[in-house]
Amino acid sequence: MRHPTSRRLRRQLTAILATLGLPLLGAFALSAPASAATTITNPGFETGDLSGWTASGAATSVTTSGPHSGTYAALLGSTSPINGDSSIAQTFTAPSGGATLAFWYNVTCPDTVTYDWATATLADTTAGTTATVLAKTCLASSGWRQVSATVVSGHNYTLTLTSHDDNYPGDPTYTRYDDVTLTPTPPPSTGITNGGFEIGNLSGWTASGPATSVTTSGPHSGTYAAQLGSTSPTNGDSSIAQTFAVPSESTQLSFWYNVTCPDTVTYDWARATLADTTAGTTATVLAKTCVASSGWKQVTAPVTAGHTYTLTLTSHDDNYSGDSTYTKYDDVALNSSAPDFGISDSPASGSVTQGSSTSTTVSTAVVSGTAQTVSLSASGLPTGATATFNPTSVTAGGASTLTIATASSAPTGSYTVTITGAYPEGSPSHNTTFALTVNPAGGGALLQVSTDPFTDTDAQHATQVEPDTFAYGNTVVAAFQVGRVFDGGSSDLGWATSTDGGTTWTHGFLPGITVNSGGGTYARVSDASVAYDARHNVWMIAGLPIDSAGNAAGAGILVNRSTNGGTTWTNPVNAIGFDGQGYDKQWIVCDDTSTSPHYGNCYIEADITSSGNAEIMSTSTDGGLTWGAASQPAGSPSGLGGQPLVQPNGTVIVPFSTNGSAIEAFTSTDGGASWGNVNTISSVSVHRAAGGLRDGSGLPSAEIDASGKVYVAWQDCRFRSGCPGNDIVMSTSTNGTIWSAVTRIPIDAVTSGSDHFIPGLGVDHATSSATAKLGLYYYFYPDANCTASTCQLQVGFISSTDGGSTWSTAQAIGTPMTMAQIANTSQGTMVGDYISCSVVNGKSVALFAIGKAPTNGQTFDEAMYTMAGGLLVRGGPIRATTAPVYTAPAGITSRIIRTLR
Repeated sequence: MRHPTSRRLRRQLTAILATLGLPLLGAFALSAPASAATTITNPGFETGDLSGWTASGAATSVTTSGPHSGTYAALLGSTSPINGDSSIAQTFTAPSGGATLAFWYNVTCPDTVTYDWATATLADTTAGTTATVLAKTCLASSGWRQVSATVVSGHNYTLTLTSHDDNYPGDPTYTRYDDVTLTPTPPPSTGITNGGFEIGNLSGWTASGPATSVTTSGPHSGTYAAQLGSTSPTNGDSSIAQTFAVPSESTQLSFWYNVTCPDTVTYDWARATLADTTAGTTATVLAKTCVASSGWKQVTAPVTAGHTYTLTLTSHDDNYSGDSTYTKYDDVALNSSAPDFGISDSPASGSVTQGSSTSTTVSTAVVSGTAQTVSLSASGLPTGATATFNPTSVTAGGASTLTIATASSAPTGSYTVTITGAYPEGSPSHNTTFALTVNPAGGGALLQVSTDPFTDTDAQHATQVEPDTFAYGNTVVAAFQVGRVFDGGSSDLGWATSTDGGTTWTHGFLPGITVNSGGGTYARVSDASVAYDARHNVWMIAGLPIDSAGNAAGAGILVNRSTNGGTTWTNPVNAIGFDGQGYDKQWIVCDDTSTSPHYGNCYIEADITSSGNAEIMSTSTDGGLTWGAASQPAGSPSGLGGQPLVQPNGTVIVPFSTNGSAIEAFTSTDGGASWGNVNTISSVSVHRAAGGLRDGSGLPSAEIDASGKVYVAWQDCRFRSGCPGNDIVMSTSTNGTIWSAVTRIPIDAVTSGSDHFIPGLGVDHATSSATAKLGLYYYFYPDANCTASTCQLQVGFISSTDGGSTWSTAQAIGTPMTMAQIANTSQGTMVGDYISCSVVNGKSVALFAIGKAPTNGQTFDEAMYTMAGGLLVRGGPIRATTAPVYTAPAGITSRIIRTLR
């Protein structure tokens, strides 16, 4: 922690010395020249002192240590801590015709920009304006970097170079400055110079900001492209600019850009402006744009022959760790009115079941010149799919219908179909894309079930995360968070109910919990869980309210009830807590076996965060109206994420996570009157999901079959050498004390390079043991070694018809999403710490969060989706395995997790 005491003492010392007429040690000044010069005096400090500059502050000098060029550089600050700004300044007059001011800096700043920095300002005293040409910058070792700025002919300026240190011991900050130059502006060239950057540098362009360079990585054409920004976070605008005159034959400026922006346009962006200095106007030809991976896109703008223009290409990054933004620019050119066109499709995505078709309208538009015939084609189709255009070609400005038909054998999954239009002889040609999802014939189409309607400023909208489902008969009830708040909880809990096995749904929001819905008093609510009490004919949703004071711990456990099949809900009752302690990760279940001695008992598991995640249980015998005092299992275990299950004989088995290090379980055989000792199911080895995703930290997903056999699944890397990614693994038990060897569910090969996490396991309660039908939904990365800007998150599904001995081929659901398309939390971007699955009549029904690019003006479009009617439990020949098992690298096996809300 930083202490202000040293700063106060310094200010007091300064005041005392002032009363004595003494300066603070280290402060000195040099006289400014009598009048402003049209050149920079002592620009490289090669006089060996600061002559020509006015110095102020605690430490200003010259140094021979590592100048940018020559023998000397200015040194502001010191290798020992000092207090405040150390600055040098010089006043000059811009030469006739204007000029470019440039200087080099090299900052050594082991602190953060909150406390220490390098900065530079340029005051135009003629115009009465001041520009910050070097924004506050703090880098441990920046190396030499150049800053440049344009100055106006005949104007007077004062350049001030500064290094700031807060005198904190152990992290002194200092900055070297060198080679301050004033270069007269040459008359603008006719046409664009080095528009394709093929000379391998930025010659012809004026660069400014923290990161400007050329790159050979993926140019639009040729060998090089300009790269503004970096794959590491940078602070502020990185720009290049060029002034040019338009020749008589040119009518259009064009350039290509490719932005990588995993954040939102509020914070990071690509942008381009075109200033007509002849007319005195400026146009934004590329509005602020932030796309996770835009691909190369072209921008065009009209220009007037004989006018002089300045084109400025910019990439802006807010220096936030984990989401660095950079933009490549290429092929800047002035064009005559050659014939050209644009192409687009609407809708840009569609889903089909195997054996069916979907269509989209492909539209073209004239960009320049006269309209010509556009030939149309499609590529990237899955095997067994065909594309038909009607008509096969159009005159630019016309439209065609693209129909994509799939065979019953077409592989399921998501595909990017590229639609290409081309003028005669293939030039020019342009592309647009169509996102095709092929769903299995045994299940319906991807269906959006609900969306976030709230507008409170505490939460991120529109977002929905972390669903649970429970099925009884043909009725499926789901609950989930709506409007996720960054540091915990949500605006309210949503519900969705289907009475036809998941084919159609009604939905709404629980009343009486939060201030956002139905007159509640709590600020937020989290962790939805669903159960059905057959004896009392009551559906229940348990939630974790977070109090109005904004405390991030759950105040207790609430239960909303429905007695009409899950379509209307009462205000909640208090079940557990509300005693000043913190609670988390509750789960609810009821004993629905009519022959059980405890038929109609309902059980809630939770943990007390304020007591080290102490596991607790509570029981209700009256349909959830009242709940007994919380009690701990024998041995007072610590953990979270327990999912209680009830066997036909009334025994309750509760698998839970021991804070990430293992999966254990405890039981009750007396209807919850007492809870026994824990038994270890397995230790856990987890690969942390890349890209900053909140991955549930290995919480278990547990289910039970008709015989009472319990199935527990979690993410684990033990079957992959070196722990490069997770599989979903499973263990089973018939009594809760003795557990089977851990088996690997064969989603893909252990060498696939993918990562699987957040499992939602379902079991058909009408099946058992060797014929038990299992459905498993999960999230996955096709590439485990991705970053926040490149990770592609997707939902997957796999099933078994023999109790998990063998499995079907895995399939992907929906289209991939990026980290920028899902809610952000204090523990990472989020789709949920858990999901769930219910198997109804042989079909697996689940809700899951999918993020898409927002189109409604909100920051997110993350909503609840399902496969309408569920996915058929097919089974297959791919056998689950138990070996080989690898030892996880140090620090992996026992990764302790935090409380999750």
